[in-house]
Amino acid sequence: MADKPHMNLVIIGHVDHGKSTLVGQTLLQTGQFSAHMVEKFKEEAKAKGKESFVFAWIFDNLKEERERGVTIDVAHKRFDTDKYYVTIIDAPGHRDFVKNMITGTSQADAAVLVVAVQHGIMAQTKEHMFLARTLGVKQMIVAINQMDATNPPYDKAKYEEVKAEVDKLAKSVGYKDDMLQYIPVSAFKADNIKEKGKLTWWTGPTLLKAIDNLKQPEKPTSLPLRWPIQDVYTIKGVGTVPVGKIETGIMKPGMSIIFKPSMKPGGAVGEVKTIEMHHETLSQGLPGDNVGVNIRGVAKNEIRRGDVAGPINDPPTIAKSFTAQIMVLNHPSVITKGYTPVFHCYTAQVACRFEAILKKLDPKTGATKEENPDFIKTGDAAIVKIVPTRPMVIESAKKIPQLGRFAIRDMGQTVAAGVCLEVEEAK
Repeated sequence: MADKPHMNLVIIGHVDHGKSTLVGQTLLQTGQFSAHMVEKFKEEAKAKGKESFVFAWIFDNLKEERERGVTIDVAHKRFDTDKYYVTIIDAPGHRDFVKNMITGTSQADAAVLVVAVQHGIMAQTKEHMFLARTLGVKQMIVAINQMDATNPPYDKAKYEEVKAEVDKLAKSVGYKDDMLQYIPVSAFKADNIKEKGKLTWWTGPTLLKAIDNLKQPEKPTSLPLRWPIQDVYTIKGVGTVPVGKIETGIMKPGMSIIFKPSMKPGGAVGEVKTIEMHHETLSQGLPGDNVGVNIRGVAKNEIRRGDVAGPINDPPTIAKSFTAQIMVLNHPSVITKGYTPVFHCYTAQVACRFEAILKKLDPKTGATKEENPDFIKTGDAAIVKIVPTRPMVIESAKKIPQLGRFAIRDMGQTVAAGVCLEVEEAK
């Protein structure tokens, strides 16, 4: 595992297009499950009359999900290809799970967009494509699924037709040819996952080969350190130990870091003593590492979840206000100036006010449709000015994209998602 580069792969697409089956089958084909386990699942599925869900069940091993036949949380599973050690993030298709899709996608190096050949592009296909683009996913494999179900089965013409449709959509949101790979698959029958199977006319790669064709993600080590805090522990005899995933930069023992906004005016400053991951001491922490760090000089009550640590000479930016590009995913009425929902950004959750709606954009191309509109609604993309109701760290996507992405939640659902373009710093 250690000698292979790591790839975070998010699986997106419309709810009934076979994402979970594709994931289950991929895990099966790469030897993540024993044959007797599969037999057990098959019997269970048969007993419930849901035979076609067997591979999805392998993945959705939460009882509630099996009963409902729907993927709920972002589940993490791993497998190996010849080149990569892959972590799969299965992002649910249902609207109420878009929040997970967003937090899932923001960690993804690449996406597999699953499109069922007989349905083609659906509303969620468009939404997920735009979101993946907005949230910075630069590489995408489009798996055109359920090829066994065309009439006649494995129909090349039907594949080409859906491929052309999806390609048009991808280009309209700004994907270029070198960022895209298209492949036909039948997840249920395992065609073109590891072996070509009945897709005899296909001359391109299998799914596993397409994953190997992805470019190795660059770790953002040249950016300044940004370490959002997930939790803070006090460990007897050790002291204050914040825990969280390093998003950018490099952390080393002996470094002085500052936590912002923190409960301490001006930020809490401490020294990194030791860095641990999975109970092992690290000589340095890198982007993607989920670490617990023993900090000297910072008390437990001075920092909390949602604070971000960075170097003293390049501290995290606290926003007085910021300009953002957002996509309204699901709002029951309209969003106007003064609206104050909760912004979820890395580990922070802060109520923020819409100070101004500057422009309405075409959600497919990003072109300006209207200046200073009175309101925006579901399906609109817009440029907005936002004012946090309490101090929060956010960075412009130009400077540190990992800390520039957010989801907007209200009334128990994700109403919008977006990316920060510019920050007016709080002094």
